[in-house]
Amino acid sequence: MEENRQAVQPKETAAHNIYYWLQTLVVAVVSIVLLFGFVCRITRVEGGSMLDTLHDGDLLLLWDLGYTPKAGDVVVLNKTDDETAALLGGEAIVKRVIATGGQTVEINYATDEVCVNGELLDEPYIRERNMNGSGIRTYEVPEGHVFVMGDNRNASTDGRAIGTVDEGYVMGKAVCILFPFSDMGLL
Repeated sequence: MEENRQAVQPKETAAHNIYYWLQTLVVAVVSIVLLFGFVCRITRVEGGSMLDTLHDGDLLLLWDLGYTPKAGDVVVLNKTDDETAALLGGEAIVKRVIATGGQTVEINYATDEVCVNGELLDEPYIRERNMNGSGIRTYEVPEGHVFVMGDNRNASTDGRAIGTVDEGYVMGKAVCILFPFSDMGLL
């Protein structure tokens, strides 16, 4: 009789182990789906508009939960409207927030300077000072919108071409580079 109990016990233990691992797997999958659905996302940089900060093919971790855009943040935007989508090729884009709602952006192409509300921006992140264009352009940023530019200004389709972007199209703030490992780190 005792031999039969020992023979049955391993089967119960095996079934229990399988149930335990399936339960753990389901919890892990649900957690990952919730994490990447509501808290953060992963996206890839396409193109060179953010050189030297980001490179084509970099894999980014975005923070989405409760995020409100702030000047200086690197953000990912999804396509905004049919006209903008045509300009951007329908892809999500990575840009830097220059100004938020209620601010005025002034770009002086003669001096290659960008001012927000009359204050000259300190922009150590840009690739080159020389911007293609002439004269002075002014952009009023409505509430609930952002004005974005690429760090590689001469190779960037940004606020100068697409205008301001509704904050609803901001997918999140880029918080770190995940890949390649040689560039891994916080932004």
